[in-house]
This record gives sequence, structure tokens and C-alpha cells, in this order.
Amino acid sequence: MAKNKGQKSHNHKMHVKKEDTVIVISGKDKGKKGRVIAAFPRENRVLVEGVNLVKKHAKPSPDNPQGGIITQEAPIHASNVMLVDPKTGLPTRIGYKILDNGKKVRVAKRSGEVID
Repeated sequence: MAKNKGQKSHNHKMHVKKEDTVIVISGKDKGKKGRVIAAFPRENRVLVEGVNLVKKHAKPSPDNPQGGIITQEAPIHASNVMLVDPKTGLPTRIGYKILDNGKKVRVAKRSGEVID
């Protein structure tokens, strides 16, 4: 069976999760730090606080009676962000380690610190 056009692969593993602190490594917001508000594994994108701000024209609605132009974050590709090392505060790659109790955890490559 042929894959549908525009369909993404089924492996949706990402190196960052919601509430992680990340640094943007490419694009117009390069160098900015922020917290991941939401992760969209199917699209391989993340929503980072204060990064990739876009202006949106909103019609007046019950929750926004004024309407007007709203500034909000737009998702960016997960490959454009790197996790911030909890020990050094610098960007780091991520490895995985299985602890003695059998739990799989993320490990910062830069410092060896366990992330979660």
C-alpha cells in the first residue's frame, strides 16, 4: 500500500518535552532561551515561550470582545532547539540511559547530568 501524500512517518520520538528549558540554535530567534509550552510530536514541532512570535488578526469574540491584533507564539521545528544543560546552563545533546531500577532516563551529553 502506497503512503498517502503529505503523511508523516509513525515514529514520533522527540528529544524535548513539555516544561523543558531550551535554547534556539537556528532561525530568526537564534540564541533565545525559553520554556517548552507544548510539543507536537506528529509534526515534530514545539511551542517555545517568547520565541517565533507572530501577529494574528482576531475578530471580536466573547473571550476577546475588543478583537484586534494579538501577538502569540507559533510552533518551531524541534531540530532548531537544544535542551539547556541543568548543570552548566549551556545547550547540550541528549543521550538515554537505563537506570538500575529499569527506568529509562534522558542524560545531558555535556555534563552527564540526569534530566528526568
